[in-house]
Amino acid sequence: MVPTLTESLAPSQTAEYRFPTLDDAIEHYIGEVTWRQILQITILSLAWFFDAQQTFIGIFSDAQPKLICSNSTDQFPCNPSVANCTLPPDFFAYSSTITQWSLQCSDPIITALPSTAFFAGAMTGGLLLSPVSDSLLGRKKMLLLCCLLMSVAGAISAASINICIYSFLRFISGVGRSMIGGSVLVHSAELVGKKWRPKVGILGFVFFSLGFLLLPLIAFLLRQNSWRLLYVSTCVPCILYCLILQLFVDESPRWLFVKKRKTEFAETLLRISSSGRKTTSAADLINSINWDSVEEQSEEPMSLYSSGKLLLQDTSLRKRLLLICAACFSVGLAYFGFPFSLGTLSLNLYLGVVINALVEIPASLITFITVGKVDRRISIFGFSTLSGIFGVLTAVVRNKGWLQMGLEIVAFTTAVTVFDLILIYALELFPTCVRNSGMTVVRLAVNLGGAVFQVVRAIGNGDATVSFGVTGVSIFSCGLLVYWLPETRDRRWSDLIEDEDVRYKRVQSTVDMDY
Repeated sequence: MVPTLTESLAPSQTAEYRFPTLDDAIEHYIGEVTWRQILQITILSLAWFFDAQQTFIGIFSDAQPKLICSNSTDQFPCNPSVANCTLPPDFFAYSSTITQWSLQCSDPIITALPSTAFFAGAMTGGLLLSPVSDSLLGRKKMLLLCCLLMSVAGAISAASINICIYSFLRFISGVGRSMIGGSVLVHSAELVGKKWRPKVGILGFVFFSLGFLLLPLIAFLLRQNSWRLLYVSTCVPCILYCLILQLFVDESPRWLFVKKRKTEFAETLLRISSSGRKTTSAADLINSINWDSVEEQSEEPMSLYSSGKLLLQDTSLRKRLLLICAACFSVGLAYFGFPFSLGTLSLNLYLGVVINALVEIPASLITFITVGKVDRRISIFGFSTLSGIFGVLTAVVRNKGWLQMGLEIVAFTTAVTVFDLILIYALELFPTCVRNSGMTVVRLAVNLGGAVFQVVRAIGNGDATVSFGVTGVSIFSCGLLVYWLPETRDRRWSDLIEDEDVRYKRVQSTVDMDY
């Protein structure tokens, strides 16, 4: 019988024992958070900051600015009450792609093309890149690749000469952005023990909020300059961030374990563990862990899309994936829909975006409090219902100024909370061997919701009733979909699909509330 390792065991005795599971080793070495873990998780979470800016930059770069008719001349007469389709950019409050290429009177589908291309790129990137992370590249290299692709494409888009080239570069930037959020969530959670897994992802949400909050400030300060400078000022810092990521962040020890890279796994685990655990050598650590589960896997080399194939072949995981994707589509449509609908309100666009960005911070605090105390399905259902009700009320109450804005704030705050909670929930639904693939498909569903909203907004021709009505109904449906998914709060993580299947069948037969 294999002895159980307890916390009172001296580090020098570790090699005499065998950890029954990877979780036991994780809890022993990195269950208590160290400064190195905090540093790495902070660096990882910073990627959300740049993700937010590239996601919402279109609110300003592709906006329809107000006319300033003080520059009116005989050659360019200006009349705010009629269409002004050929006026130069100097006649508008600030520069945007709409004024740059005289798209003021173009079809709404054309003006919405860059934003739609960005979300379409995010979906395409999810399909192409998600299996690569689980099968070949790992968490760190994938995040590095995506940050570089997103920021470089964004910086180059500042040199666009027409709407077609600009939209293509926004598409490429979206491809890069597709894996950032999921990779950060997965990587951060795999660097800590069970106690901190649901909570470390919230730091990423806070950085996302800060990036969103800083964006309108940057746009306001640069409003008298070209929209091109807005892209340069937000993309160049992300390129520098990639260097920090490469130098100071380790690969996920869980991913290394699943890939049987024993030496790298042991060295990484010891490097980020507390000082009291470092007396164990890498060789002793390798010998102290039960590798039977991964050794039993097929010895055939993993193909590029093997993880995606594994995810779809398993019946229970396939059902989970379909349900969580449907729910995330509903959340994504609302999460991106509320901010992009602010231009339909009578209040100042900059002020509206700042307020929406600010409410993301209390939403993250609500998530932090809720995630450890309330079951996932109950909390998601409750907040999505509230968001849906207030979203529909925002659509019904028209031309009421601050009353309409107040309703939108409540709707968006609860929508952000649902967004945060459902990403944590999705993270817990998949085993390590396909977790990044599952999370990226989930993020793909979120981005699909964002892309569909751009079409809804174009069809509705910027009407507030259409925009807020659709977003309210959409997020309400999310709470209904999660009812069919299993509860995951406080359960142990599985690393292989076989482990997850055994646990799922046991729970189904025994109704074990600790699942």
